[in-house]
Parts: sequence; structure tokens; C-alpha cells
Amino acid sequence: MSSQKKIVYVAMSIDLVHPGHLNIINEASELGEVVIGLLTDKAIASFKRVPIMEYKDRFKVVSALKNVSKVIPQNTHDYRPNLRKIKPAYVIHGDDWKHGVQKKIRSNVIHELKKWNGKLVEVPYTKGISTTKLIDIERKIGTTPDIRRKALSRCLNSRSLTKFIDIHSGLSGLIAEKTKIITNGKIEEFDGMWASSLTNTAVKGKPDIEAVDLTERLQLINEVLEVTTKPIVYDADTGGKVEHFTFTVKTLERLGVSGLIIEDKKGLKKNSLFGKKVFQKQESVKNFSKKINAGKNAKKTNEFFIIARIESLVLKKGIKDAIKRAKAYIKAGADAIMIHSIEKTPKEVFKFCKIYNKFKNRKPLIVVPTTYNSVKEKKFIEHGVNMVIYANHLFRSTYPNMLTTAQTILKFNRSKEAEKNLMTINEILNLIPGTK
Repeated sequence: MSSQKKIVYVAMSIDLVHPGHLNIINEASELGEVVIGLLTDKAIASFKRVPIMEYKDRFKVVSALKNVSKVIPQNTHDYRPNLRKIKPAYVIHGDDWKHGVQKKIRSNVIHELKKWNGKLVEVPYTKGISTTKLIDIERKIGTTPDIRRKALSRCLNSRSLTKFIDIHSGLSGLIAEKTKIITNGKIEEFDGMWASSLTNTAVKGKPDIEAVDLTERLQLINEVLEVTTKPIVYDADTGGKVEHFTFTVKTLERLGVSGLIIEDKKGLKKNSLFGKKVFQKQESVKNFSKKINAGKNAKKTNEFFIIARIESLVLKKGIKDAIKRAKAYIKAGADAIMIHSIEKTPKEVFKFCKIYNKFKNRKPLIVVPTTYNSVKEKKFIEHGVNMVIYANHLFRSTYPNMLTTAQTILKFNRSKEAEKNLMTINEILNLIPGTK
């Protein structure tokens, strides 16, 4: 960079390049040499959805843009670490950040620039186009199996905690896809969807005993794949016979599902929430490891996750047994470990975490806090948990309301009184793409 020119700093995500980005870069080049602080995947994921393009690909695109002198990583949403390093004469940004999630970021930039008499230059926002709108278009168009399959590993690599929620229909998939809130200056949303065997079978009025086979459950998977873009993890129960399990892996991977979870039980599968109240038998370490290894050899991509679910705590085998199994399953090729518990507190799960986090070959750790539901996500992060699955909450919230509605109509002999508990028709139509 020439020492004659002043440095102009521009922080950008640039997931998809549009005229608004080019306008800001051109304006910046009039003031000096343009240094782009390209937000890393982790930086973006700290306040909104993981970007469509990976950092390395975005770096190539931005580096090739006209008037860009240099591209450096911005590792946080906060500009200040980079500003302190390069002390630019100017920071340039669109004027749209005066309000919303970036208002605090803007204030910090102004305060930092004052230390060396730097200036903030704000360019009028380019109306009618934004990355958010382009992502909404991408959602309408859909995505590809390859892109979707990679999404889980990208979330795990970018987020301090990845959050999945259950699905049981195309409509519940749309809720998981689109629901978001803004809190503490960041957008909160779910990263993906959990195709639970419990909800998949219960919606058909069948027991959770592997009574619904893969072919039947694929109908739901295809429905959700058609209308969403976020990653899906499939609940494969015990995985069945080793020979059958390999076909399950190949089928789901080909469709673009990001991974599956198999639990280390054998015989007639019963729901873990029953614990020792029903007869449940754990598979031997040797046999379950063999199943994991077969699945690992069957898959064709590194992005597809085979996740081993450990039932030792549910079956009262203790922490020691759970740790032994975790080590063996990772050695067999598991891409992640799920530790399950049905206790009302996370005490035993956190004990497991403490030991597990010391593994040299540690893999991502997943929890399903259905029974210990008072634990805040911050606590899971503190204990090294990488992913939390809210396994049946959308399903469980649906049916009490359906029952109440049915009873209300019967009671009043009309539907007027039930309306207060219902979504409007317009709300439903707006949720479903292509309706208008």
C-alpha cells in the first residue's frame, strides 16, 4: 500500500455481492486506499445466520473487486480490534446502521476513531436491495443437496452453540426455517432441524418402537427438503441391522441430509424417556462400534455426520461407562457424540462434559435437554457443549392447542371462541412460499 494515501476501512460480510457493496467501495476509493475487513464465518454467525459462502470463497470474490487494495479478516462483529491495528483515516459504512442490531457497533466505531482523529463517512443506503433480501430469494429458489449437507459442519465450526429444533411436517419445517427474534443486538434463530423418530411416528399415531421404516419417514424428509434450506439431522434410532444401516447412510447423504444419530441400544427399541421403567438393553461396545464403522465406510463425503448417542446415563450404567463408550465410538469413526440423560438436572451431563472435553481426539458434543430444561444455553457453552437439540417441542406444542380448539368448538357449537388461539389464514399463507 502506498504511504501517500490515507487508509479507508470498510467492514463487510459480502455473502452475496450486490450494487450496494460496490457503491460503498467506490465511495471509499475516492478517499484513499480501501482495506476491506471481511467478517469471518464466526463473526457473522455471532449475530445472524451462518453465511451461504465460506470465508475463503468470499475472500477470493472480494479480493478481485475493483478499487479494493487489501482484504483482512475481521474476526468479531466489533470493529475495534482491527481499527486499533491499522488506525484508518476513515471508516465508511451505509447509513442503515444508525438503527437496529448494528447501532451499538456504530457507536463503538465513532468512539474509537476519535482517538486518532479518524472520521466516519456514511453513504446513503442503496434502497431495494440487500444481502438479507437476496438470502430470502435463495430460500424461495431452494438449495442443493451438497450445499445443505455441508451446513451442519459449517455451523459447528462457526457458532459457539448450534441450535436445532424438531420437525414433523413441511409447515413445522418452515417455522424452524423462518422464526427469528432480535435480542441484545443480535438475530436469534435456529440453525437446523431435527427429524425425530418420536415425532415422526407419533404424528402417524404409531408407537416409538421403530414401527415406521425409512421409506415411510422419507416422505417427511422430502417435504421439508422441498421448502427449507437449513440442515437436517435424522434420528435413526438404533440404526437397525448393520447391513441395513449402510443403506440408510447412503440414502440420507444423497438427499442432502447433514447427518444422523444412532443410539447404542439393541432389541425392541423403547423411548429413552421411560428410562428403567421399561426393559431396554444397551448394545455391546464392540457391536455398536462395528455399526458406526460400517456407516463411516458407506458414506461418500466428509460433510455427512454419523453421530453416536450414548444411553449409559439413561440406563444407570454411570459416567465411567459413558466415557468408555465415547472413546470407543470416536475410535470407530463417529463424527460427534450425543450424551443423553433423563434427569431433572444437568449434573451428570456436566460431569461427563468435564472428562470428555479433555479427550485428545474430541469430537463435537451434543445434548438434548428435554428433562433438564431450565438450563440456559450459556451454561452449555461454558461446559463445552457444541450443539443442543430441542427434540420434540414444536410437536408437543401443536397437539394441546388442537385439542383445546376441538373442545372449544364442541362447547360453543361454533368456531368464533376458538379464533383467539389460532393463526390467521393470512399468517399461514404468508409463511408458505409461492402462495401469493
